Amino acid sequence: MSATETSTKGPAATGRGASPALRAQHVLHEHPWVSPLVLLVLSIVVFTSLNPDFAQPRAISLLLQQTAVIAALGVGQTLIIITGGIDLSVGAAAILACMSSALLSSQHGVPAPAAILIGVLIGALCGLVNGALVSRINLPPFIVTLGTLSIFTAITLMLTGGSTVQGSKMPGAMTAAGTRVPLFGLDLNVGIIVVAVLYLAVGYALGFTAWGRRVFAVGDAPEAARLAGISVSRVRLSVYIVAGVIYGIAAWVLIGRAGAASPNGVVDANLASITAVVIGGTSLFGGRGGVIGTVLGALIVQSFAIGLTLVGLDDEYRVLAVGVLVIAAVAADQWIRKVRS
Repeated sequence: MSATETSTKGPAATGRGASPALRAQHVLHEHPWVSPLVLLVLSIVVFTSLNPDFAQPRAISLLLQQTAVIAALGVGQTLIIITGGIDLSVGAAAILACMSSALLSSQHGVPAPAAILIGVLIGALCGLVNGALVSRINLPPFIVTLGTLSIFTAITLMLTGGSTVQGSKMPGAMTAAGTRVPLFGLDLNVGIIVVAVLYLAVGYALGFTAWGRRVFAVGDAPEAARLAGISVSRVRLSVYIVAGVIYGIAAWVLIGRAGAASPNGVVDANLASITAVVIGGTSLFGGRGGVIGTVLGALIVQSFAIGLTLVGLDDEYRVLAVGVLVIAAVAADQWIRKVRS
């Protein structure tokens, strides 16, 4: 064992002789979801003490319903950020998939299952475009997705003219994600269950498959991964495509949640998804994180939105709180990396 391994993983880092900072660093590095879990619990305790309605089934149901879409988009964003990239086009890709499937089913007579599948394929195509530009041409992910954000948005506006497609004009299956599912006293819907299954599937893929190990390796040390025989460009391309598929699924969840398909459905999804990922403990530098933290981050953001409303504060305080949380999360990530070194 090398000296570095001893200092970060051995007794010096985790044993009785280690400082509290080193022990905390080790725990947070191995389990990035711990800090957002603690923050979420504290948020629930504080808001419940200020207004007991926060812990009522109705408020919890609303919290889960409003979190579902951003949490779904956050899964794809997590995969990309783990590889050291970023996706600013996430919302535009989801809206393009959403509006395409809605128009096909409402105006062109395409059966709902086929329209939903086409929406997912359009999301995958958006991911393919981003991934090809990043992995094959080696353009910076920030610039690529900033450009495709405008491109996907423009295509959507050209297709729709900015018009909303009402749920009543679509087959019932198109809005089925909004179907109520009473469970454990909560008023849930099908979309929440779909997102939960999505998290389980991606979490398993990241934690228990060779593909997941390659994703982390590429984000942690691309050159070392390349020397180990991993095709870095292929892994990055696959991540963007998988993320695109997830955006397509989220598009269907969005239609069910809103009961309609609107070009303005998730206008702030790019920032909201990145916020959930960062607060959830995934490192913006790549190589560390996971989907558990992302769903916790999404719940934290929505908890502040609902909690601050219940205690009578205006929305600007929620924006302020989220900004502080993002800066604190990035600072914590820097601290973890600095102590580890």
